Amino acid sequence: MTGQVTTDSTFTAVSGTRSGSVTVRSTEHGLPIAVAIDDREMRYGGTVLAATILQQCERASATARAQRRTVLAEDGVPAEVLDRLGLPTSARVAAAANEDLAEDVAPASWLRPV
Repeated sequence: MTGQVTTDSTFTAVSGTRSGSVTVRSTEHGLPIAVAIDDREMRYGGTVLAATILQQCERASATARAQRRTVLAEDGVPAEVLDRLGLPTSARVAAAANEDLAEDVAPASWLRPV
């Protein structure tokens, strides 16, 4: 789950786990702005939870940087300059997200407690 939002001149994006139990909004610089954690995630312990938050923060940051690249490209900045800036393409971010999803273990049940 990812999405882009632009506030002022900082690009942000949201990324969440497959189950939606951890969601992070991060700036393009990797600064987490908002973190939402479902109580069910607490059972895994602090180390696993911290790793999950960091992973989602990195995903959101990559998405925000790709959004920045798109805007700069529309403004006429050459692709080679964008590459040197380290801004990923949307396709590269999508491919990385697909790889991450392929490595994730699917939940035992898609049902959520009510």
